[in-house]
Amino acid sequence: MAALKPSVGRLIPGSSILFLCDMQEKFRYVAYFPQIVSVAARMLKVARMLEVPAVLTEQYPKGLGATVPELGAEGLRPFPKTSLSMVPVVRQELDSRPQLRSVLLCGIEAQACIMNTALDLLDRGLQVHVVVDACSARNQVERLLALARMRQSGAFLSTSEGLILQLMGDATHPRFKEIQEIIKQPVPDTGLLGLFQGQNPLFQ
Repeated sequence: MAALKPSVGRLIPGSSILFLCDMQEKFRYVAYFPQIVSVAARMLKVARMLEVPAVLTEQYPKGLGATVPELGAEGLRPFPKTSLSMVPVVRQELDSRPQLRSVLLCGIEAQACIMNTALDLLDRGLQVHVVVDACSARNQVERLLALARMRQSGAFLSTSEGLILQLMGDATHPRFKEIQEIIKQPVPDTGLLGLFQGQNPLFQ
């Protein structure tokens, strides 16, 4: 019997969803917060153009505030939560999409709600694509180790531009010119180069 091929993590808009995790007012102290939100906003803009649904959560909004306006998430109803994973509060949303295969994950914090969400999604048999330039933590050690841990568990680590291009798929796409203009804009520095520079044993 032939061995099953491992998943290569291909993305198709019709079977993908964008998760936006806890980018709220009281988390502005997180490292690279403005830059992370800017990249996540770019992902949300493209998701809307490609008709990829998006889900937004807020951690204890009564105490930690609302989603920051610069994310551009108007029209999305936030799911309030206390769990350190998005999955418990969005389970119904996941269950209502039998065609769902891939989740693109943005937000904070990498070692907390991002990692626990990724593990819960992997447990459900879904592919997880962590948007590395749209995820951060209070310090870079936590961020680095969380990314390594998610990769060990089977999540894919990708940049926003790489994921956008995968979703678009073809230069003949009717929204290609608009999306091309978006990805031509410089991506803000989110500190990734320092994390991955050299022969990092966590990613070998």
